[in-house]
Amino acid sequence: MNKAFLLIILGAALWGTIGWYVKHLYDFGFTPMEVVTLRVWSSAIMLGGYLLILSPENLKLKHPADIKYFLGTGILSIIFFNYCMFTAIELSTIPVATALLYTAPAFVTILSFMLFKEPLTKVKLAALLITLTGVCLVVGLLPWNLEAVQLGSILFGLGSGLGYAFYSIFSKYAFKKYSSLSITSFTFIVASVALLPFFPYTEKAHLLTDPMVLFYATGLGFLPTSVAYIIYTYGLQQTEASKASILSTIEPVVATGIGIFVFQESFSLIQMAGMAMIIGAVVLIQLYGDIVGKVQLRRKKTG
Repeated sequence: MNKAFLLIILGAALWGTIGWYVKHLYDFGFTPMEVVTLRVWSSAIMLGGYLLILSPENLKLKHPADIKYFLGTGILSIIFFNYCMFTAIELSTIPVATALLYTAPAFVTILSFMLFKEPLTKVKLAALLITLTGVCLVVGLLPWNLEAVQLGSILFGLGSGLGYAFYSIFSKYAFKKYSSLSITSFTFIVASVALLPFFPYTEKAHLLTDPMVLFYATGLGFLPTSVAYIIYTYGLQQTEASKASILSTIEPVVATGIGIFVFQESFSLIQMAGMAMIIGAVVLIQLYGDIVGKVQLRRKKTG
């Protein structure tokens, strides 16, 4: 396995540890939105500092109007998706929340069809159907058991998938002018500024002096955010995006393992089958996109 693949897998695996930090911050009395704020603040400082030292030119807006891209990635995506995901973790379990987060590619497929007129092929429709079936298994709709269904956790879990999908949509516009690392840094900087008025300073500021709170808060912004994005982006620059997306499915595997073995959260075989279907749909879409891309490239060369 080459170095790029290892970096992508390591970055995605670090994303999978997010729930560990979140659960511990909940023990100190922080709400989901406050945990979102702590993650965004620490990440903005670290990513901004990283670029400021190593590549300050990547921290310059090419045009003031470009801020609209980062309002989309920062507020509509990062803040919204993190809030939904952390709330889903609070209402259900880490494995269930992570599985629902991975509905993002399905939302990207639908939004890309609506916004960019990308074709809804039979393969994409099949992947959407597989995703929907997998979600039903994970949340308990299948086998038919309405009493086990927690509507709140489902809505927030799907909301996290939608919010995560927004990142891909807005980034598609920003990629015309900015690198992936610049987009990520601007995203967290904009999100951190947007969250400044909403933290309960008088009630919770004293908690930030607790060494363990600082450990979990900075840890959340460091390893599963700043470091994960940096090494994932570095690996992504050296391999194909479709292969990177497939390798990144290690994230829900790591998150599920933490939920089950560290926090003793229940996750049945049926739910595992559902998660496998959701991950399988992600792999199907990426493999299909890779094949189509190669066919189109071959046609251009021979045409």
